[in-house]
Amino acid sequence: MNLLEVQGLVKKFGSAIAVNEISFTIKEGHCVALLGPNGAGKTTALKMMAGLLQPSSGTIRFGAGPAASDTPANETPATLRPVSGSTSDIRSIIGFLPQYPSFYNWMSGREYLIFSGRLARMSKQEAAGRADRMLETVGLKDAAKKRIGGYSGGMKQRLGIAQALIHRPRLLLLDEPVSALDPIGRREVLDMIRSIQKETTVLFSTHVLHDAEEVCSDIMIMNKGRIVVSGTLDEVRREYSDPVIRVQSELPVDDHVERWSRLECVRDVEAGRYEAKITVSGLPEARAVLWEDLLVSQVPVTRFEAGRTTLEELFMKAVRE
Repeated sequence: MNLLEVQGLVKKFGSAIAVNEISFTIKEGHCVALLGPNGAGKTTALKMMAGLLQPSSGTIRFGAGPAASDTPANETPATLRPVSGSTSDIRSIIGFLPQYPSFYNWMSGREYLIFSGRLARMSKQEAAGRADRMLETVGLKDAAKKRIGGYSGGMKQRLGIAQALIHRPRLLLLDEPVSALDPIGRREVLDMIRSIQKETTVLFSTHVLHDAEEVCSDIMIMNKGRIVVSGTLDEVRREYSDPVIRVQSELPVDDHVERWSRLECVRDVEAGRYEAKITVSGLPEARAVLWEDLLVSQVPVTRFEAGRTTLEELFMKAVRE
């Protein structure tokens, strides 16, 4: 079932349009990456979904599925409702981690999570039990009594995710969760996202395509306030990628580019000094035609590879248009 439905969402700041008529759905149990360059509108969109910003127009609807296995028996899952409705019901199913989370550095990690649980209207006993469980989930059990001021960047991000999960949300929103981390911290957080998506639907923003490929089932690419590409990874590869042939030579390829561009099966040629990426209309025909051309022209080829444009190339094309 759909856990999140967004229709025609707009956010204006004066005359500037930060988010421009975006619409999408997220199915329960999926992990979705919201990709885009800085300034694309990702943070603004997430803040509206989290109830921290009021949309200028449009609708956000949430629908929670069956309660998780550790949800109290007397807790009723939230129903599908517009964002303009009761924010308390909406926020009960959302966990949110901003890009730059703030902590009370004098608190221990366990104290902070208990505090967060109490803010979510848990009893002291429930908050303490939930804090201990979350510390174990995010790998901070051994640092539970350590002051947050002594945590590394990766540890703080994991604590932030634990805080966002403390009240058993159905949807976890993460804004650039690994952007400021070193390689070790990045790996820790990505591994954790992969682990928690088994129990919680995840939507996180990033400008690093590799992170999305590693942990997500679906992606959305946002640029200048609009969603320009969306779908599962396989759907995006199938629908938006183009057939290409990559050629690398021992000698410069400059003299061959114009001739290749005139071939009927060639749509575009992007060339460096010793290599070229040739976008074609059909791989079987183009492979034969180009290979014959290379042989006749006696190009000293070191690489001849037929395939499709990568997701990184697709991303760069989407954000440049």
